[in-house]
Amino acid sequence: AAILDTPSLSLLSELLEADSKSMRSMSGSRRNSGSSLVSSSSASSNLSHLEEDTWILWGRIVNEWDEWRRKKDKLLKELIRKGIPHHFRAIVWQLLGNATDMPVKNQYSELLKMSSPCEKLIRRDIARTYPEHEFFKGQDSLGQEVLFNVMKAYSLVDREVGYCQGSAFIVGLLLMQMPEEEAFCVFVRLMQEYRLRELFKPTMAELGLCIYQFEYLLQEQLPELNVHFRSQSFHTSMYASSWFLTLFLTFLPMPVATRIFDIFMYEGLEIIFRVGMAILQYNQTDLIQLDMEGMSQHFQKVIPHQFDSCPDKLILRAYQVKYNPKRMKKLEKEYTTIKNKEMEEQIEIKVCGQVTRAQEAEENYVIKRELAVVRQQFSVTSQNLEKAQDTIGELQREKYTEQFVTGLQTQLEQSRLQEAELLGALKEMQDKVLDLEKRSSSLPDENNVAQLQDELKLVKLRELETLHSFREMQDTVTELNQRWQVTRETTTSRSQSHWKESPKKNALNELQDKLMGVRLREAQAQAELREVKLKAIQLESQNQIHSKLIGRHEVESAAMQERLQQLAGQNKGLQAQLTEMKRKQAELDCKSKEEVMAVRLREADSMAAMAELRQKIAELEIQKEEGLIQGQLNHSDSRQYITQLRDQIGELKNENHYSGLPLYDISNHRTDVPPYPFKTPGLRKRAMNACEN
Repeated sequence: AAILDTPSLSLLSELLEADSKSMRSMSGSRRNSGSSLVSSSSASSNLSHLEEDTWILWGRIVNEWDEWRRKKDKLLKELIRKGIPHHFRAIVWQLLGNATDMPVKNQYSELLKMSSPCEKLIRRDIARTYPEHEFFKGQDSLGQEVLFNVMKAYSLVDREVGYCQGSAFIVGLLLMQMPEEEAFCVFVRLMQEYRLRELFKPTMAELGLCIYQFEYLLQEQLPELNVHFRSQSFHTSMYASSWFLTLFLTFLPMPVATRIFDIFMYEGLEIIFRVGMAILQYNQTDLIQLDMEGMSQHFQKVIPHQFDSCPDKLILRAYQVKYNPKRMKKLEKEYTTIKNKEMEEQIEIKVCGQVTRAQEAEENYVIKRELAVVRQQFSVTSQNLEKAQDTIGELQREKYTEQFVTGLQTQLEQSRLQEAELLGALKEMQDKVLDLEKRSSSLPDENNVAQLQDELKLVKLRELETLHSFREMQDTVTELNQRWQVTRETTTSRSQSHWKESPKKNALNELQDKLMGVRLREAQAQAELREVKLKAIQLESQNQIHSKLIGRHEVESAAMQERLQQLAGQNKGLQAQLTEMKRKQAELDCKSKEEVMAVRLREADSMAAMAELRQKIAELEIQKEEGLIQGQLNHSDSRQYITQLRDQIGELKNENHYSGLPLYDISNHRTDVPPYPFKTPGLRKRAMNACEN
């Protein structure tokens, strides 16, 4: 309150002059010295006088509130823009919102005894609301408790809105100024009368409208900055959504945000548009030089502290922004028409989706048929695999050669390759089926399409009826206007020609004029009433469409969940089959390896047996030769025997040459070469003795 300029000083002094003589003299001295404040002492004295005057003035305003609203509304607006004193904020906010005597205040204590479905959400977000403020610091503090009470009570009063996170900051600011019952009443009034309820609805349609209007102001007044934002993909909702949802309470420091809230209580959302545009104008040169990340950092760290020392600078810049309420109304109508067209297009797209659904059904049928073929091939290969397992079992009972075992191994490898190819094809088909099912589930059913068509026809019929009635009202209004013009012309002509007639006739003419004016206003009011009914019908139809869409989405989500569970079960079954086949293949590998090892062991045993038989044959031949030698020595001469031995030695040499083994040479008397085929040392000794004899 200590920042009023010189014109406001004079205005205050004039008001106080009408109140008392002492105040008149004080204001006169200030008016005379308002422009000649030179020293700091005189300035401080004037500020102290100004503070006293502000307290007296706001006390008068509160006591004479109805009179000020009727007769001094412009002056009250200027004073609110300069800032409401801290100690008067609670009562002035209640008076501005007409929240002093509300029936809902008596219900507050009963609402606290009830349970709300939003209690968990409110408890979770309370610690995030003004975490640095002393009143809300600490878990289970007084500020957090009363904030929970107010938010819970409102969630029970307005179940459609329930609870939204941004609303807690507004309630927290109210609780800093007044008790919880009064804060609850003011918050209910803000939601009902200040467009906040539409902002905090689950659809947040009002927030989209505010962003649309703000983008128009940005494009019109700051085109270069708008182009830069678009080139960097820096959307308006990224920085301006919190401005409208929390009224700058989370963006600017508390003193500056409270000043903006003072003006909001009197003028509504207009101040939010003005302050937002003023901030962008002030930072335009810096923002154009930054990229997307730099701009986000600038919005978070630099802009909030630019107006800490002088909030009036921001308010002054805000009221230098061009703001046209009529143009904003036109933008609101444009936005509603755009949204209605988008809704109609969505309905038409869903209707046209029936054709694409038929195509998807055909593709799905083809893929399912291919999948059936692949499954049949898979069953055939599984049967072949079982036959191979049977043949392997027969091989275990019989003896086969190594070539037969290798042939079986190659057949097993070929069957594995075929199985892998079939599994890959099966997986591809399953992926295609899943993709088609997802795409087909996103399309509406035939019943839903028929319902949407019926709803669209009903909505169009309602629109035609309302347009017809609206045109009839317009025709009646134009007819009444024509009659009114005719009566006015006749009355003016009569007044000009018969101005000397009796005063009774003049009074009768005036009454007729008033009657026609009343009828005209009545017709206009009826036209407005029908227009309002038309809007209500449109809103009801939109609400029905939204509710049915929500129901269909829920049914589709349930069907998708069931389908997902089925697919998960099928996937588990296929995985179990795959693991079983892998296990069987591993068993087959082990069995084939065991069979190969058994065949090789049999071959080794046969080779060893053949070697033993050959050794036994050699020993028997040696024994036979020894017996012949003994008989010949007993019955014949030694010389003849020696010649016969030499002949035998020659034959043995020839046999040795054939077999590649060394033989004992008698002529040279070599004993280093072992005689063949004498394997044992005893036989070798006897043969050598016989040869020497």
